[in-house]
Formats: sequence, structure tokens, C-alpha cells
Amino acid sequence: MFEATTILGYRGEGKAVIGGDGQVTFGSTVLKSNATKIRTLHEGKILAGFAGSTADAFNLFDMFETILSEKKGDLFKSVIAFSKMWRKDKHLRQLEAMMIVLNKEHIFILSGTGDVVEPQDGKIAAIGSGGNYAISAARALEKHANLDPKTLVQESLEVAGELCIYTNKNIKILEL
Repeated sequence: MFEATTILGYRGEGKAVIGGDGQVTFGSTVLKSNATKIRTLHEGKILAGFAGSTADAFNLFDMFETILSEKKGDLFKSVIAFSKMWRKDKHLRQLEAMMIVLNKEHIFILSGTGDVVEPQDGKIAAIGSGGNYAISAARALEKHANLDPKTLVQESLEVAGELCIYTNKNIKILEL
């Protein structure tokens, strides 16, 4: 687990939403409070967010974007190809980052070991040190509240920001 961030992805009501906090830490010190850890990929059709080493994550974003282009934006085929590349490359296997990638049809967690995980419910995924707080809040809100997907992600990340010392409430959200 990375003690650096919280990223939450959600698919529902024909929408895809990703959100992340802005805190960057080095050990127990906050280095920056307004970082952007989420972005759109492949002409704005894919959402992605990262936890872990910033330099490693930017390399992963670039590599994943290349594969998305090669696979003509097919997210499922792209995560499989990316996983194969990640597992075979000795340098990639040493990168300290995880990613969530999603569109309106799919959501995946790409782990630092080259694993591809599709959440059991196919709807909610979280990574980073506050990930468990955010996903718990999202599941409860989805079950017991009538919130639009963007609000559900915002509120879930707010909960994580209240509980996780490596997560702040400077939240950024993107949606499709």
C-alpha cells in the first residue's frame, strides 16, 4: 500500500467518475497539498489516477496511453497488453505505482506487480493509503443514499480525508 494518496473510481448511471486528493508526502512531511493525480487519456475517453511514486506514475501513464492508441481505445485489450508488458519488463516491475483506469463500460486496478484487477462489483475501485476509507464510504453511500456519481465520489473522498493522515480534502474530480 502506498502512503501517499487516495484515488477513487466509480462507474454508475451511465457515467464514469474518478477523484483524487492533492496531498504529496515524504515520510511524515507534507510536501504539496494541491497535486493532480488524475487525468484523462485517449482523447478524453478514459479516466486514470495513480498512487505511488509520481515519476513512476507519469511513465506508466505515458506507456498506457501508447497502448491505448495501439488498441484504438479499447480499455479491456489495453489493460491486458499493459499487464503483459509490465510483467515482462524488469524495469517496469520495479516501479512503485498503481493505477485505476476506467470508462463507462469498465474499471480496472493496475497493480505495481503487473496485475489487472476488475472490482467484484465492476463499479467501485480505490487505491492509495486512504483507499479503504474511500471505498467503504462509496459502498455505503451507493447503498443508502441517492447521490449522483460525481457527488458520491466527492463525499467518499471527503470521508477518507477526515480519516487518513496521508489524504487531504483538496479533491479533484473528472467525469465522462
